Amino acid sequence: MSKIKKCNSLEEVRTEIDKIDDEIVNLISKRSHLVRQAASFKNSIEEVKADDRVDYILQKVRHSAIQADVSPNMISDLFKIMINEMVETEISEFRNTRTF
Repeated sequence: MSKIKKCNSLEEVRTEIDKIDDEIVNLISKRSHLVRQAASFKNSIEEVKADDRVDYILQKVRHSAIQADVSPNMISDLFKIMINEMVETEISEFRNTRTF
């Protein structure tokens, strides 16, 4: 984890949080684009859903959360939401690539 800036005012704290929020959105966007690419390498909806991979990711991020001293339940819940949405997108992508 990178060092957290020592802020001298509430305004500065909020500015730093806003920067991090932008980074989070950009990282989620990159992840989403890669997930869409993954659909082209899969052969079935079950392969798209990849339950074993989802379980692996959730365990991995829970471990990372503990190491980063942040709530593993919160991180797990956030990832579940993100993964569920991205799987739906990947399923749509999978179906679209199969119609041509």
